[in-house]
Amino acid sequence: MTLASLLAECRARRHRVTVYRSGGRLDLERWLADRGVAVSSRSLPAGGPSPFIEIETDGEVAGVIGVEAVEALLEPPIRRPGDRDGFSEGYRALFEIFEQTVFSGMTRRELLAVSREIEDRAFRVGEGTLWVSFQRLSAFSSQTEVYRALGAETDLDIRVYGVEDWTPPPISGVTYHADEAAAFEPYWALAYDGGPEREQACGLVAEEGSDEYTGFWTNEPATVEAIATAFRAV
Repeated sequence: MTLASLLAECRARRHRVTVYRSGGRLDLERWLADRGVAVSSRSLPAGGPSPFIEIETDGEVAGVIGVEAVEALLEPPIRRPGDRDGFSEGYRALFEIFEQTVFSGMTRRELLAVSREIEDRAFRVGEGTLWVSFQRLSAFSSQTEVYRALGAETDLDIRVYGVEDWTPPPISGVTYHADEAAAFEPYWALAYDGGPEREQACGLVAEEGSDEYTGFWTNEPATVEAIATAFRAV
């Protein structure tokens, strides 16, 4: 299975978000709508609970979370892997609830925040394989210190992919793989197999458009393995 087919498969799933609130339309609703997510709203009675959202996938409720926690999406945290204080529990919950939801119009900052969550899981487990596509190897230059720490402080097998337009420095635990066919050039992608903790497996696939990305993240081990298989084929 290719990254394109994985993305198409996730697009075929039906996702809907219902916002329960009092008052006018929230910034979160605009954010979700701008990123291609079906959003509706329902009114809460006076004196009722704080605003919250309900997420449905293929007609079944996937989760419920307070609006205040979800608003982390609007300004996602960017921290080094291992900096647990940098990742709020609300943001971690978002990663769980919105998994395999396809977002369009995503920015590099938003994708970097998702990437940091995946890298942080890999850091905390400390074992296993982490596959990463930087589209072009030159894009890895700004992340070398992050990956130097990942390589030095864990037993991870880190495999970095990209079109060979730059010679990256040797880093312990990191191997480089030239994407000679440019198969991954349109994609920002990561996959972590969870090492000895399969439930920690997670991944991200996002296709670059005109200054924005369309993609999804996942906690499903089978989907993560499909992403990893696409990496192995390069």
